[in-house]
Amino acid sequence: MIILLPPSETKRDGGSDDRLDLSAFAFGRLRPRRAEVVRAVRLLARDPDATIAALKLGRTQHDEILRNRRLTLSPTMPALDRYTGVVFDGLGASSLTEVQRSFAFEHVFIHSALFGPISSGDLIPAYRLSHDSRLTGLPRAVTLKNHWARPTSAVLSETPGLLLDFRSEGYVEFGPVGSRPNSFFLRVFTVDEGGQKRALNHFNKKAKGELTRALVETGSDFASVDELVEWAQTTGFDLRRFGSAEIALTV
Repeated sequence: MIILLPPSETKRDGGSDDRLDLSAFAFGRLRPRRAEVVRAVRLLARDPDATIAALKLGRTQHDEILRNRRLTLSPTMPALDRYTGVVFDGLGASSLTEVQRSFAFEHVFIHSALFGPISSGDLIPAYRLSHDSRLTGLPRAVTLKNHWARPTSAVLSETPGLLLDFRSEGYVEFGPVGSRPNSFFLRVFTVDEGGQKRALNHFNKKAKGELTRALVETGSDFASVDELVEWAQTTGFDLRRFGSAEIALTV
């Protein structure tokens, strides 16, 4: 089972003395693509004005330029700990046990605009890049989407087991898995005062994090979506099949 999360714009500072090592990342076939994006981001960071425009940085975010310039020299930490924000608040990595962290490193993956899909245990530096960043300098593509989509779809399609796609729509475009068997995209709904079910937007992130936390805590490597739905019914999550390749969580 793979749980594929979106990344977060915000990152925690600090880490260990280990430096970025792309050869150690999950999905090793993506290493050349990763190296190309890292190179392009570092090159862009030499021009502060261009970086501000490309990454849409506000006045209080200019320290992100130095982060990107020092990608290969900065401290690293597991991606599970590096990302902050609503999804990762809901997941609550800091309070996981060692056994739960080991399970997360094996089954929870995060789709980064910089590195593509990575294991939550892969060691990464702090950086700034999102799916809609206007990054120049990529040798084979005009956009990040074109750079990542085909090779990412290939590695995800070849990975066996149940794939739970918790990504946002923007990151789905960076590696569509629509034709992959045993893959299910998560949609999050709520019920309004009139009893009508409606999709959540920004607030779906917390639900995704909390569901991921519950899956990590249970420690079960579900082989099918039916097993997952049956488990959810015993744990208080209103999770159901939603069409042929989607699941719906109502909160």
